Amino acid sequence: MQCDIPSPEALSRVCADLEPIAGIAAVTEAVNGLAPGQPFRWVLTRGGWHRLGGVVDPDHRRVSDNITHWLEAACAGDMESLLADYGDAGYLATRMAGKTHFFTAACGERPEDFIQIEIEELQELIERPLIDPEWLPDSIEDLLEPLEMRNAQMRPISRSFYQFRRTTLVPELLEEGPVDGPHLRVLRRFMNDWRNSSAAGQANLCDHWVLALREYKDQDGTCRVMARPLAVGGERFPDLPVKPDLRGAKLATELHAYDRAVGYPFAWYFTMLSRKGDSYALADAVLADLMGAYDYLPRKDLQILHDWERHPYGV
Repeated sequence: MQCDIPSPEALSRVCADLEPIAGIAAVTEAVNGLAPGQPFRWVLTRGGWHRLGGVVDPDHRRVSDNITHWLEAACAGDMESLLADYGDAGYLATRMAGKTHFFTAACGERPEDFIQIEIEELQELIERPLIDPEWLPDSIEDLLEPLEMRNAQMRPISRSFYQFRRTTLVPELLEEGPVDGPHLRVLRRFMNDWRNSSAAGQANLCDHWVLALREYKDQDGTCRVMARPLAVGGERFPDLPVKPDLRGAKLATELHAYDRAVGYPFAWYFTMLSRKGDSYALADAVLADLMGAYDYLPRKDLQILHDWERHPYGV
């Protein structure tokens, strides 16, 4: 498998040279300029998340870029000392509000043969006063993530900017990487289902799904990754046809309409895997139909559905 992968340094330069006002098309063009033999597509933007920021003074002058490191150095866990030294300083805590832009490129014949690039769009916001004189936390953790957000301010103190997050060569992640056991088994099964289904002949998986990755350390301190498939455009998908009385030809018509709307065959099944709960009733309804007089699934898709019936899983 030959992959033309832009280096992290080159991607970081792209992010430094471009401003979000230029738009995603400009980022896509710049990324593809780094890897002309491996065309990347922007497929998804996922927003609504934030991470801890830094500390600024009342005039928004920088005290520290990292609030956690600053607090550890400033008080060493002694909250009373922190209040005595900085209670009147008027320092403000910031957060980084973010979006993640996903770019993918197929680099082989298997569903998992793709490269995923994540570029973040960040903006620093004033979140709240660092120290509330009326409430003294018990620990640094309480101060970093207070249960009650008093005097929240949430106003930007900087322009938004791009930041390179990571490149993931998915085959390496699944075969040799730090994905933990249960997640790895689920991902491999998801990829195998795609490979053996009618979807494989009509679409690249990476045009319709990305991997949402979250890094953590296990009890032994080993770095692990939680990875789950995330549907591209999932928030715009129509509702799955889960209705108690929907059966037979009407159910078949709605399933085919759903697949056309999403853009590939058997899409309803893969969407079902990412929507637990009532959506599983859809598989039961289809199986009940196909045990009777109806025959509206290709044989390969029916086999996958029977396998799911025997050993259900979700992503």
